[in-house]
Amino acid sequence: MADLSNARWRKASRSSGNGGNCVELATVPGTVAIRDSKDPQGPNLLLDRPSFHRFTTAIRAL
Repeated sequence: MADLSNARWRKASRSSGNGGNCVELATVPGTVAIRDSKDPQGPNLLLDRPSFHRFTTAIRAL
């Protein structure tokens, strides 16, 4: 499991700016972490970079 204790989280550029559905991302070596900004202590989705690329490609195709 990736160590996220020093991760620098940033809000995804496509997240809404009205305080609603916000996704935050952090990168650590070889991994992209995704979390809900409304629940920063909650679960994280961890993907390796190729999987993250496939994930974002699939979302864009919707």
